[in-house]
This record gives sequence, C-alpha cells and structure tokens, in this order.
Amino acid sequence: MSYKILLFDLDNTLLDFCANETDSLNKLFQKHGYIFTDELFELYNSVNKQLWADYENGKIELDDVLNSRFSETMLRLGKEVDGIEWENQYRELLGNGCQLIEGALEVCRRLSESHRLFVITNGITKTQIKRLKQSGLYEFFEDIFISQSIGSQKPSKEFFDYVMSHIKGFNGKEALIIGDSLNTDIKGGLMSGIDTCCFNSKLHECSPEIRTTYTIASLEELYDIAAL
Repeated sequence: MSYKILLFDLDNTLLDFCANETDSLNKLFQKHGYIFTDELFELYNSVNKQLWADYENGKIELDDVLNSRFSETMLRLGKEVDGIEWENQYRELLGNGCQLIEGALEVCRRLSESHRLFVITNGITKTQIKRLKQSGLYEFFEDIFISQSIGSQKPSKEFFDYVMSHIKGFNGKEALIIGDSLNTDIKGGLMSGIDTCCFNSKLHECSPEIRTTYTIASLEELYDIAAL
C-alpha cells in the first residue's frame, strides 16, 4: 500500500501529554498551596476519567467536564474551590507545555517532504494549536482537526466523516492513521475503512478485538511503513 496522507493523533503520539499533564498539575496545585502527591494525582485522575467517559457517552457536555473536574476532586477532600478558575489556570499551564515524543520533530519534518500530513486530535482547540506551534510541529501539517472545533470527537463516525470531507482529494486507501489509542484512533480508523498504525511505545499488550494494520514502538519506524 502506498500512503500519501498521514493522519496523526497528537497527545502521546507526537506530544508527550503525560509529562505535560503531570508538570501542569503539579504547578497548579502548588499555586493553591497543596502538595501534589501521587495520591492526589490518582484522585484527580479517577474523577477526570469518569467525567470524560460520561462526556463520550453523551451524558454531559464538554464544559461540564472542564469546569467541574477540579471542584469535584477537591470536594472529595472536603474542600470547596472555584472549578472554573482552576480550569482556566490549568489550561494556561497546559498550553505552555510542548514536550515532544522522541523523534517527533524530525519524523514529521522528513515525512512532510513526501506526504500530506494532518493532525486529528481530541481536545481544546486553543490549547492544542498553541502547543503545536510552541513545539515546532505546526508548520509540517496541512490542516489541524480538533474535536472541539468539529463538535464531535474520535472515534465517532461524525468526527472522521468531517475529516475525510474536508481534505481535498481524500482517498481512504491512500491514508494512514497514526495514534496511541486503540479506543479512539485505531477504532475510528476501523470504522472508517482507513488503515491504522498503533504507536505502542510502552509495549502494552494489544487488544485482539481492535486490530491495527501496523504496530510501532518508535516513530522512526514510520519511514518504512509510509514508503510501502
């Protein structure tokens, strides 16, 4: 298969969201006088994951996730905080974080010389664009598709239909989705009839139910795959 269009996920595929998240949360809680312990991170992570799951299942709106995750976390500790204020501060900190996955800048630079590159990501538009620009990756992409701007998120059919209809001359047989999430990137590709490449840098065991066309442990492996 000869791929001409490469659709890249952003967080934990090109940008190290885990490192950015931890650093931003640490600074946020310190700003408000709290030591950001492992236990506090686990509590926040539990609340945040449940809220995102509720959003993905259509139970709540995106603003409900963003504006209540910190107030809900602190409420479990018996503290009342302004969730919107905390979220705005966190969003600013997160937007300043642009830690790159190893090899991302050079891989995107080289592949952009021979392929059409696009970003397909869930997240907040302003934050994702800012991080892309600060990381140096922005210039390599023909267009950026972000769930907040589209109004639906991966892996929904609506998200991928929008992407495919807004790429001039799109041919699904010549496209490849590259991402770290089986449940969003790979599943979305399967439902859309697009080949997928799972970026599995931590060598997690893959699910037999969601099969990917390729699996890589480093971004440099894309050179051979993209040239097929």
